[in-house]
Amino acid sequence: MFKKLVAIEPVSLIPSAEKKLQDFAKEVIMYDDIPSGDEEVASRIGDADAVLLSYTSRIGRAALEKCPNVRYIGMCCSLYSPESANVDICYANERGIVVTGIRDYGDEGVVEYVISELVRCLHGFEQEAWDDIPREITGMKVGIVGLGKSGGMIADALKFFGADVAYFARSEKEAARGKGYRFLPLGELLSQSEAVFCCLNKNTVLLHEAEFGQLGNKKMLFNTGLSPAWDEAPFMKWLEGDNLCFCDTAGALGDSHLLNHPHVRCMQVSTGRTRQAFDRLSERVLANLSANCK
Repeated sequence: MFKKLVAIEPVSLIPSAEKKLQDFAKEVIMYDDIPSGDEEVASRIGDADAVLLSYTSRIGRAALEKCPNVRYIGMCCSLYSPESANVDICYANERGIVVTGIRDYGDEGVVEYVISELVRCLHGFEQEAWDDIPREITGMKVGIVGLGKSGGMIADALKFFGADVAYFARSEKEAARGKGYRFLPLGELLSQSEAVFCCLNKNTVLLHEAEFGQLGNKKMLFNTGLSPAWDEAPFMKWLEGDNLCFCDTAGALGDSHLLNHPHVRCMQVSTGRTRQAFDRLSERVLANLSANCK
């Protein structure tokens, strides 16, 4: 059992899971707002040996150096790699601090969002139809950039509706080949696809000036990641064409000044944060605590 567990910000656990935290520490403190920076993060952690945080704050070296008792950090959000994490995992490893995260808890809501926005655009629901007359997803050439869990689920959903699915990833996936998905170089995928779906880890940028040139005009670009998958300058130039960009949050778009751009469709809602996602998140956070509470 931990001596003291501190959630430095809201971590989106369901009430029963919050109550369950008492089983893992003698003292539990949960903050209901986001800390302003390293000083406040360190102050909130104090002498705690276990810490929880979500995706809205960062625990870096500067804060951890002031908190020598920490031996466990539970990220109540996705953890894909040290580079994309909002915890300084390299420094934590130096200190012997265990850092855990969770994955794949909000993908279902993201898939529903993508299909919803694509259907609304193609059919012209409360907007001009993408073509002269309403059309279906059937036969549409679509490209998935990043065929991880969410990218794979989006590909499967698009195939269900009859799309012609291609993808770009670090390597060809045997399971994807079995489903009939075409593995293409990035440039070829961009030029061939009418709608492109970027499903990349945070801070992964693959679309530069050359790639936007290959993407071309009269295209739809979806970004389901937590940060932009592109360089801003060529993206801004591309937006001036007959194109549309879809993001659920301003963070995925990159800058709030683009929210009112006529070719941007941004919900400003994290579409993966559903009732079911909170249930999955809570279950996995508690499982991580249970495995590391020794």
